[in-house]
Amino acid sequence: MKKIILNIFILLLISSCTKEDVYEPFILDNPEIEINIPEGFPELNNSFYTNKPTKYGVELGEKLFFDKKLSADNTISCSSCHIQANAFADHNAKGIGIEGRIGLRNAPPVQNMAFMQQYNWDGSTSQLEDQPLVPIITPEEMNSSILEVIGKLQNDASYTELFTKTFGDKNITGDRILNSIAQYEYTLISANSKYDKVKRNEGEVFTENEAQGYQTFKDKCSSCHSTELFTDQSFRNIGFPINPDSEETGRTRVTLSSNDLMSFRVPSLRNIAYTAPYGSFGQFTTLKEVLNYLDNGVLDADNLDPILKENKNRIPLTEDEKNNLIIFLNTLSDTGFVNIDD
Repeated sequence: MKKIILNIFILLLISSCTKEDVYEPFILDNPEIEINIPEGFPELNNSFYTNKPTKYGVELGEKLFFDKKLSADNTISCSSCHIQANAFADHNAKGIGIEGRIGLRNAPPVQNMAFMQQYNWDGSTSQLEDQPLVPIITPEEMNSSILEVIGKLQNDASYTELFTKTFGDKNITGDRILNSIAQYEYTLISANSKYDKVKRNEGEVFTENEAQGYQTFKDKCSSCHSTELFTDQSFRNIGFPINPDSEETGRTRVTLSSNDLMSFRVPSLRNIAYTAPYGSFGQFTTLKEVLNYLDNGVLDADNLDPILKENKNRIPLTEDEKNNLIIFLNTLSDTGFVNIDD
């Protein structure tokens, strides 16, 4: 009886539309995927609510994420620079695109994107749905165009089937491609590290060194690496070595303000053990190198972060503090997320 009523409703809906009406097809079997929001995480990005992950949308987005057809010569996919074993980051100092071309910056991890308010090192994008277009059209990355990608996908029967399941028809558009990739990325949530289990009282406890490292973190790092994302999502100049590329100006590339010169988004520290090298262009090979640099003193600048200016351009750390801090940061590793066994 329910099926009969549903079919009558659909017939009435279709018959009520004139030829001039434009409507999205009524999709019967593409339910939204429930996203479990970890306790204490910040608010979702507003774009999430207009592009909620669906069963086939995520399947389509994942297929696109790993497909090299998105690049001009079919050699580079999103996953080439965003490798799951590296928390969907890269192991190279700078991203490497088609024909071995070297990009401007280090590839950031793709994790907990649903809770970020701006994307890329300089915050050039505020909606995740806009971000995948950047690597597609950038000459040093995929060096393609959305029209070229559409042309390739239209000749692939598996894609026309998936687009139909996701959107109700086989029409492949740029918006649908980008929205599907974003849907997949919205599901990449990391919140099951030892740290999380300790906080949730799930039987895990910090060792003495981890506890001491956590205290050092709260005393000397949490001003910037705050919230359960371990970033306040602000943009700061912390005096790291400067990228010699003449095109690099940090967030100034977006705001055109000299106050943002060489400022970058504070990175999340989750899964940091997997995301070396560190810095906007891979300036540091290890976490110990980062901490030594901060301890020894950073580059001065007119817009250097006030926290550093107030501490004579450094974050003083003893050797024990450095070692314990790294031990604590290792508790932020989510082995299930990177698909690595304990």
